[in-house]
Amino acid sequence: MNRIDDKRIDEKCIDEKRREIMTSAVFGFASRGVLVSIGPLVATPGHAAQATTPGRGLGPLQHVRAEPLDVAYHDLGPRDGTPVILLHGFPYDVHSYQDVAPMLAARGCRVVVPYLRGHRATHFVDPSEPRSGQQGAIGADVIALMDALQMPDAILAGYDWGGRAACVVAALWPQRCRGLVSVNGYLIQNIAAAAQPAAARVEWGLWYQHYFQSERGRRGLVENRRDIARILWERNSPTWAFDEQTFERSASAFDHPDFVDVVIHSYRHRLGAADGIARYADIERRLAALPVIAAPTITLDGDADGVVAATDGSAQAKHFSQRLAHRIVPGAGHNLPQEAPEAFVRAVLDLVAATG
Repeated sequence: MNRIDDKRIDEKCIDEKRREIMTSAVFGFASRGVLVSIGPLVATPGHAAQATTPGRGLGPLQHVRAEPLDVAYHDLGPRDGTPVILLHGFPYDVHSYQDVAPMLAARGCRVVVPYLRGHRATHFVDPSEPRSGQQGAIGADVIALMDALQMPDAILAGYDWGGRAACVVAALWPQRCRGLVSVNGYLIQNIAAAAQPAAARVEWGLWYQHYFQSERGRRGLVENRRDIARILWERNSPTWAFDEQTFERSASAFDHPDFVDVVIHSYRHRLGAADGIARYADIERRLAALPVIAAPTITLDGDADGVVAATDGSAQAKHFSQRLAHRIVPGAGHNLPQEAPEAFVRAVLDLVAATG
């Protein structure tokens, strides 16, 4: 996808209150009377060598023990750069950031891209640890990773499961979140309201979540995980013309002994059909209050998202005390960082400038 600048953000979908914080031309935003400008997305002197191999490389896979996990992750850019953690969703993997991560590293950021629990080479340290996928668990995993890397704070950016993990950290550990980029906005689950039906068309789009509530659905995920993932990719991003190599590179991350258990628990827990794990009980209790996120935040919607329809963001404004911008990205689907890397990078760099 070509570079998307702020002139191409669909302002017809942004209400007047939001327009005052959108930019008119360059990579930046106006917020509360402050103009922050970001230059063109090219390597700056002294940082080009810190990027990974040319093209779409994420560099070597590294490991760190971050209880209860041994986390597999990629680490790009200068160690003294602004720390950025990029978090992937389901059913995707770190390759959602195959373009974003090197671009940010070339701009001087230290970029960490971990595999979430149940994916590729991230493993549980204790074989008896419950394979939870609940929101409290994936949020706590980010904090454990930051502690293991001795990273006091970071800009957190993600979509889907990864966006939810980032929102959990931003809400409950505000001192650890320097800034937040969240695709589809506020993603903390209101589990108490899980029994309330959504509109029929929305429910139809969530077929897999209902499917996973049954033993038939669990067996289906065991036997047909690639077919399910492919259907979701196609529906989630109807305008994204991904090829077989792109799909298989990510789908191979699902060939993990804990993948099914983690996924099934995630979708059963969020709909109230599975109990949470004791170690995350306090986190879930605090999340039930739907806490406001105080970190400087930019939210993104893709206007071709087949899961979550793009909005003007006004309905979620109450959940953010420092939302700097809400942007609609033309032509992007649910896997926004892989489909529109320039727009995602711009959002992160705007936060680097605003919080630096």
